[in-house]
Amino acid sequence: MLRRHWTRPLALVFLLGLLAPLPPSAAAAAPATVPETTASPPAAPDTATTVPLPSLSATTTQVAHGLRRPTALAAPDDGTGRLFITEKPGTVRVYHPDTGLAGTPLIDITSAVDESGNERGLLGIALPPDFAESQDVYLAYTALPDGAVTLARYRLDESRLEVLLAQEHAEYSNHNGGQLAFGPDGHLYWSIGDGGGSADPLRAGQRLDTLLGKILRIDVGRTCGALAYCVPADNPFAGTAGARPEIWLYGLRNPWRFSFDRADGSMWIGDVGQGRWEEVDHLAPGRGGANLGWSCYEGLERFEGGTCPPGEEYTKPVFTYSPYTGGCSVIGGHVYRGSRYAGLVGGTYIATDYCSSTVWALRPDGRGGYEQAEIGQMPTQVTSIGTTAEGEFYVVNDLPGGLHKVSFERQEPTCRVDRAVRSWGTGTTVELTVTNTGTTAVNGWTLEFPLALGQTVVSDWNTDLTQLSNTVTAVNAPYNATIAPGASITLGYVAGHTGDASAPPRFMLNGDACAIGR
Repeated sequence: MLRRHWTRPLALVFLLGLLAPLPPSAAAAAPATVPETTASPPAAPDTATTVPLPSLSATTTQVAHGLRRPTALAAPDDGTGRLFITEKPGTVRVYHPDTGLAGTPLIDITSAVDESGNERGLLGIALPPDFAESQDVYLAYTALPDGAVTLARYRLDESRLEVLLAQEHAEYSNHNGGQLAFGPDGHLYWSIGDGGGSADPLRAGQRLDTLLGKILRIDVGRTCGALAYCVPADNPFAGTAGARPEIWLYGLRNPWRFSFDRADGSMWIGDVGQGRWEEVDHLAPGRGGANLGWSCYEGLERFEGGTCPPGEEYTKPVFTYSPYTGGCSVIGGHVYRGSRYAGLVGGTYIATDYCSSTVWALRPDGRGGYEQAEIGQMPTQVTSIGTTAEGEFYVVNDLPGGLHKVSFERQEPTCRVDRAVRSWGTGTTVELTVTNTGTTAVNGWTLEFPLALGQTVVSDWNTDLTQLSNTVTAVNAPYNATIAPGASITLGYVAGHTGDASAPPRFMLNGDACAIGR
């Protein structure tokens, strides 16, 4: 058996993958049972946050339309209140809440951008801390003529594009990554996918001699020799023979969107999965050199046919979900640090999915784990979550190309699920009590919830239950279809298990998140 080492991180596609999910037989094998090593525990929850996650609701309001396949957002901290929005063909548009979306692009590099295929184009944008003075804009795109993933600096005052770094990417058109962000250390971070194709055919994720399947960290404020940038001396592979010194993290499949928490500098990454698992990773500041597992692992599962170099230590994701819930590509977001909704979602990480549009809320529980809940729906096909300079949230969606403002409110759940669990030998018996905590009767119900990884339902009662991957759908029986306000029904199941990884509890009744009891 392959020996697996997991480290526990600090706290927790568009275009994206838009590989169709593979059948389960082609995707992953059962996980190995192995010990974990210990890293820094998650941070305590934000003291301003007192609202349980299931009591939160996220909604959006469209504020602009007419964008051409928007891919990313950035906000200059220059007092103007503007948002810069990248469009796939190679333009950057400007939005202001008072005047709307400007008709003339701020930047047009369409002559340099290869937008062939669904996932190529202008993909990312970042503004340096000194943007107000320098007027520099950093762009990530796939370049003509061969689709090389490219990092460039655009000088607004000169309308000049200066290529800084490029990685060949000609074999496949997908998995280009493209996120750019300045970290709390002032360095620029850039994500690049594994080179595309199914199952990492280039074996890029675990290789250190290529920039594919990585997040990079470079100093764009200086030049070093022939380079248009410098490699920070404390990059983890700066002195490693045969390794690209720009690499900060490796073992990634398609890290379409990552961000830094403004409060603690930790890094959140949404990494698009192959077909069974989408994942979110959360790393403490300074965790350079971490191996996030691909293609040895997809989420928490060993990936069949993947590359597993001996002696590697893999960093475990803090959150995974199955595309069988309707998702296809995780859209990593941000930790909310704005002021308007600080009492509701302060310190909470918000993400979504390109296909399901589910809004995920995650935050450390102060005990080494994470709370999670589904708290609403985004517009269809969101490609990026961005923030204003003040930390308020906006999203863009691919088709039909709109900009939407995100709002949060408290909305108490209308159901509660209490569990009674008994484990025995190689199985588990679970009884669920579902209570209608709302004010109207439920007439017909569907309860969706995850099982622990490796569990398989072998029998059930008081429900018609089906299982896809680790996702269970339980539908009412004819005699318990109605749940009056304040009333409860019970159902249960027996599951055999082969795995050792648990699934965080999450129950959805008719699409609404339930509070979790005992």
